[in-house]
Amino acid sequence: MNTVTLKRIDEDNFLDAFALTLAPGQEDFVSHPIRSLAQAYVYYHQCTPFGIYHGDTMVGYVMVIYDYDLKEYNIWHMMIDQAYQGNGFGTQALQQCLAYIATAPFGPSRKVVLTCNERNTTALHLYRRLGFGETGNRDEDEIELALTLEA
Repeated sequence: MNTVTLKRIDEDNFLDAFALTLAPGQEDFVSHPIRSLAQAYVYYHQCTPFGIYHGDTMVGYVMVIYDYDLKEYNIWHMMIDQAYQGNGFGTQALQQCLAYIATAPFGPSRKVVLTCNERNTTALHLYRRLGFGETGNRDEDEIELALTLEA
């Protein structure tokens, strides 16, 4: 089985995140890790950026952020490098994000929210398969989905 682990992005591995690439046409779906890590730096008191690893290789990136005003967690900018897509790494990484969120690292909440480009059918399928449902909220071409973690 192809298993992945999440490792916090820090001074030892941030360049690996910068080297991640998307398949042609996916650039509209997720921000580049350079932009994401800049956001993580700004929101350091409520955000954890993770490299998604298969063995010693960073195969993707994801960021977990806590909204103190709404008391909910958000999953931002999840991506799997184009060379590693289709191996189940996104599913495993999302499951590990949810396990991390369940530990309430920034504050209590059972609500997890994310947005997804409506044309990103692969990601939408993944999110729905893991229990995320549409909230009815939109931001231009982004659909908001949410999941309530079990107590």
